[in-house]
Amino acid sequence: MSETQAISDPYAGLGIRKNSDGSFTRIRPIVDETPACPDPPISVPILTKDVPINPPNNTWARLYLPRSQIQSSAKLPLIVFFHGGGFTVASAASSFFHSFCSEIALHLHALMVSVDYRNAPEHRLPAAYDDCMEALRWVESGDEWLTDHADFSNCYIMGSSAGGNIALHVGLQVSQRVEEVAPVRIRGLILHQPFFGGVERTASEIRLAENEIIPLYLTDTLWDMALPIGVNRDHEFSNPCKGLMEVDKIVSEGWRILVTGYEGDLLIDRQMELAKLLKEKGVMVVEDFREGGFHGIEFSDQSFARALYPVLNNFILHV
Repeated sequence: MSETQAISDPYAGLGIRKNSDGSFTRIRPIVDETPACPDPPISVPILTKDVPINPPNNTWARLYLPRSQIQSSAKLPLIVFFHGGGFTVASAASSFFHSFCSEIALHLHALMVSVDYRNAPEHRLPAAYDDCMEALRWVESGDEWLTDHADFSNCYIMGSSAGGNIALHVGLQVSQRVEEVAPVRIRGLILHQPFFGGVERTASEIRLAENEIIPLYLTDTLWDMALPIGVNRDHEFSNPCKGLMEVDKIVSEGWRILVTGYEGDLLIDRQMELAKLLKEKGVMVVEDFREGGFHGIEFSDQSFARALYPVLNNFILHV
């Protein structure tokens, strides 16, 4: 599809049709999926399985457990992960997120819980926030892999792209209500190339407006489908820097927040702005902003993925 065609019908590339009455219809899936495998060949180092969270809402989680842990009594760090996809496409079963979580579980020797939440436009925000908050309350009794192998006192909330946005908003909620997720104790947030927006264009959005990976018209389209009807991109869901983020509890709990990004991602200015604001509010922020790259580069270039693992490992080991 040419860029002109994409802009004239920005929803088509997402496998979605916008109807004349303003409603949306899904035409086709656009992301390949990988099934979970709780008993893979011995050569596969990570075991995976899917577990329901809220069947009426069709929410569930994919668990990633290092094979080496099966016979061990040691407890693993717990990473609760929220996938990306602009709040509208992809799932916890999407092949690139499956591979990403498998590699993180392997390299960090951690137990991963990848949450599948309800997508927009059928379920606009805050549905995804609500689902992921529910998943955190579910974790401590959700499955025997978790009760047997997870160190609930050493938990991190992580999200990629739109999932990074979710990780921030859910983290803000949890910090105000830590008793709701006990005995799970959050140690920090990992915002991996988080997806934010705003009405006023940033310099990187202008510079990379026609970026091939995630052009500006596409981010506008995603927000159009994800945000509550009647609000603009300066709503707190998309532009937390415009809102009154209450981070006092994050500070008092001693949480650390890792924010990552690349110069070649049109979202980089908003990611850096968020990191700066959090630091000004007293939050312990770890920044990993790099030259070059693009949005989601670790999913397609293993050299960038390999560079990310030590950053994550150092962040999680710094308790």
